[in-house]
Amino acid sequence: MAKCSICNKGVVFGENVSHSHRKTNRCWKPNIRKVKVTINGNTKSLPVCSRCLRTMKKA
Repeated sequence: MAKCSICNKGVVFGENVSHSHRKTNRCWKPNIRKVKVTINGNTKSLPVCSRCLRTMKKA
């Protein structure tokens, strides 16, 4: 499951477009890492995207 548990960022679908303008389906997946996060004194392993990881490091 490629979805961030914090911001709900997920898979986005679109098309590859060649030079001759032929289109094929493709998808963009977010950069997801499993991270141990402490919430209310409990440690949980959550899938988190890289953007949320950088934000969490600042706090």
